[in-house]
Amino acid sequence: MFRNLFNKKIKINRKRKMGRISKMNQAINPDEIFLDSANIPEFNQHQLEGRIEKPIGTRTIIFLGVAFILIVILFVGKVFSLQISRGEDFASISENNRLRHTLIFADRGNIYDREGIPLAWNEPKTDEYEYSFRKYADNSGLSNVLGYIKYPQKDRAGFYYEEDFIGFHGIELFYDNLIKGNNGLRIVETNALQNVISDNTIQPPVSGEGLYLTIDSRIQEALFRSIKDIVDEVGFSGGAGVMMDVTNGEIVALATYPEFSSNILTEGSNEEVISDWFQDERNPFLNRIIDGLYTPGSIVKPFMALGALQEGVINSTDKIISRGSIEIPNPYNPSNPSIFNDWKAHGPVDVREALAYSSNVYFYEVGGGYKDQKGLGIERIEKYMRLFGFGEGFEEEVFQADTGTIPNPEWKEKNFNGDPWRVGDTYFTSIGQYGFQVTPLQVIRAVSAIANGGTLIEPQILRGQEPKIIREIAGNEIDKNYFDIVKAGMRDGVAFGTAKGLNHPSVEVAAKTGTAELGVSKVKVNSWATGFFPYENPKYAFVVVMEKGSRNNFIGGVAVMRKLIDWMAINTPEYLK
Repeated sequence: MFRNLFNKKIKINRKRKMGRISKMNQAINPDEIFLDSANIPEFNQHQLEGRIEKPIGTRTIIFLGVAFILIVILFVGKVFSLQISRGEDFASISENNRLRHTLIFADRGNIYDREGIPLAWNEPKTDEYEYSFRKYADNSGLSNVLGYIKYPQKDRAGFYYEEDFIGFHGIELFYDNLIKGNNGLRIVETNALQNVISDNTIQPPVSGEGLYLTIDSRIQEALFRSIKDIVDEVGFSGGAGVMMDVTNGEIVALATYPEFSSNILTEGSNEEVISDWFQDERNPFLNRIIDGLYTPGSIVKPFMALGALQEGVINSTDKIISRGSIEIPNPYNPSNPSIFNDWKAHGPVDVREALAYSSNVYFYEVGGGYKDQKGLGIERIEKYMRLFGFGEGFEEEVFQADTGTIPNPEWKEKNFNGDPWRVGDTYFTSIGQYGFQVTPLQVIRAVSAIANGGTLIEPQILRGQEPKIIREIAGNEIDKNYFDIVKAGMRDGVAFGTAKGLNHPSVEVAAKTGTAELGVSKVKVNSWATGFFPYENPKYAFVVVMEKGSRNNFIGGVAVMRKLIDWMAINTPEYLK
């Protein structure tokens, strides 16, 4: 019975086994695929459950081993390079990163007037900036004299790519080497967080040299105000004035209007005002005394008189009759003669009267000749004008500019397509017209030579310098007595002539005026006043020029100088003695 049961069970197992084998040989049922993907046993696949594990291959082990060995070799090599091969270099770099060098900006030298009053100075440093701020005595007519500066510049990281103050214009520019000083150096030690541990100055800064100018800031401001008042009152486009010691060449005042502000330009923040200055047709940046070129007009007549006396063209008592004009025949058209007008009929005048009344006819004839009266001629006119410094530059760099023009035949041929020189050109040159151009600084030098009796002196603006004599005219080129005659004629001009507005109770002034016609229409003129004081013992010369006023206006250079003398009589009477 047991044997039958055992055999029966074997048969059943064989059938089951054969059934499984039969199923394996059949196609896989799709349901079985979906059933397997459902992960019915709920294996944790992220932990690799339910997957067949395979051992790591030999190639993989070898590859990883080689990679690790190479990394170790590179690491050891880098350590060797940092610590042994270049250790000292990197140690130095590290030290420099810890020790930072910073600049200590030197203060620019202060600028003072002749009495020691500060005109440009420095205000203390702030936490934000490492340098002092430059300040100026503003609203005093000194900006064109002093100039302005540009501060050191730094990038966004805070490093200075411009380490110096840069001077622009005037004293700040031309004497920069004296007043800029030398920057110092400080070492600052910091930790890894860039906190300052200590600092040490290894090179102290050296401040710039202080400069004392010959300018008297009181007279400078008064002259500037006087010019500004007349410009605003009458309608000139601008003006300038200068006053100089005739014994040593020291410039006491040098004013020009309009002008900029040194403080505003140095600060650089008021862009609207600065832009207006650059667009102003009157050019506030023009120092009219040094760089302005002007037609001189009648202020050249004293020098013409000296040349004519020296050459024997006239003597001190010869008289020439002015009927209001002279007439030159036209050989090509007799019915159309050339007329050269005087500003009025003066009648018979000698050299002193001709200077006092500013007779054009007198100087036409002594310059170019007329009928029986011989003239200097253009060559000798040019000679005497150059003798007094016209057409000649200056030694001081701050005064160097265009030397102007003295008309002559070569100049005319060059500028007028070969047109020949005519006697009319000589006439106009004799009264400071035509192509004649001068700077006010040339005029003050020349007038000073008349005032001091014949010594041409170089102007100077730094106090304490020795006088620089350019040439001794009196006794060498012109008889000293002729200077006395011309000076007397200029005094007559104040006593009863064209400059009588300067007849002041506080001081005897000698002067010569000039009205220079401008352009073809001649509706605009420059108004000049030149001269010196005190008459008996001259100490100071002056020049004033007012630009582009109406020819119908009778207020100009003389009015400016009268206002200044009125002010000086009360506030600086020592200059009038």
